[in-house]
Amino acid sequence: MGDETFADYILSEQDWGKKLEIMYYLKKRTGIYYDNSVIFKALITKMFLEYMREFHSEIELDDNLIITARLLCDCMKVENSTSIDEIRGYAKRGAEYLSKLGFDERFCNICEGVNRYTINENRSIESDILELTDQFGGMLLDRPERIGFKPEEALVLLEHRNLKDKNNQMIDKFIEFVNYSQKIEVAM
Repeated sequence: MGDETFADYILSEQDWGKKLEIMYYLKKRTGIYYDNSVIFKALITKMFLEYMREFHSEIELDDNLIITARLLCDCMKVENSTSIDEIRGYAKRGAEYLSKLGFDERFCNICEGVNRYTINENRSIESDILELTDQFGGMLLDRPERIGFKPEEALVLLEHRNLKDKNNQMIDKFIEFVNYSQKIEVAM
């Protein structure tokens, strides 16, 4: 790779499948957190970005940057942690780790913003997208303590509980996207 960093390497890869393969080998080599939930949330992100490109092209988004951030933002997550400090600190620890892999400060801040434990104000639009896809995707998945919610239920919880009184720049567009996706599913 020469002077190329891991950040350069994965950001230069545009192919979705190859990017997932890179993540798989990074997990094997380093032990980062990377499982099917990460892929699922990245897929929701990818679908949302495609929706945005089709219906809201006036909003400029860097799909590759956002999808890469979605794949990496959970890298220091601890599976099934019960420690509130671990839960609150994983995104910050992840951002610090990503910095060591050559990612710039902006990318690291986007990843750290996946939750609001350390970055609550002056959030980037990219962090708001990660927050939405992280929370929504997480609610759709089965957990040890509960079965996954239906998309309509998850959307209500997202809007009226999780993000109530929070400023997320993309929530209205995300609600549109989920409702649009539900109409497509019903039509099929």
